[in-house]
Amino acid sequence: MAQHDVVMAGFGGQGLMAIGKLLAKAAMCEGRHVTWLPSYGPEMRGGTANCVVVVDDAPIGSPFVQHAQAALVMNRPSFDKFAPLLAPGGTIVVNGSLVDDLPVRSDVRVVRIAANDLAARAGSAKAANMAMLGAYLAHCPVVRHDTVRDHIAAAFAGKNSAVGEANVRAFEAGLAAATRAT
Repeated sequence: MAQHDVVMAGFGGQGLMAIGKLLAKAAMCEGRHVTWLPSYGPEMRGGTANCVVVVDDAPIGSPFVQHAQAALVMNRPSFDKFAPLLAPGGTIVVNGSLVDDLPVRSDVRVVRIAANDLAARAGSAKAANMAMLGAYLAHCPVVRHDTVRDHIAAAFAGKNSAVGEANVRAFEAGLAAATRAT
């Protein structure tokens, strides 16, 4: 596989850093080279937050990405900031629960899922990030889905198994929703 990069963006507290780390760990477990570069706005919870994950089979020269191949955006400010920076032919996954009436770029694939709604139905309103990760991986299979499921379960092991199970269900709901959105 050639190098693949994704920017994940939203408000602080939406779990973007968590799913960025999850993707990075899953890729490392599959023997891939990875960088994870977080960026926080001046506020903590509620401010802007994004991270860039780069995955490759070869060593990665730099974690900085000028025009990402994919973007995962949780809110409208993130869409407005990162959609124009997406490389032509790229994929943008949009949280349709919080972002409506999108300006459309004809040179990228837009995958829109109602991540907040899917997460609530899965049993945890806070798992919208997992639904978005599932939707992203449905269209950009950078790592195996079972590897991610295992890492989600491990992240919640010993804490609250019901929350862990809800996060896995949200991930799977995102996968299914994005598959239907094609």
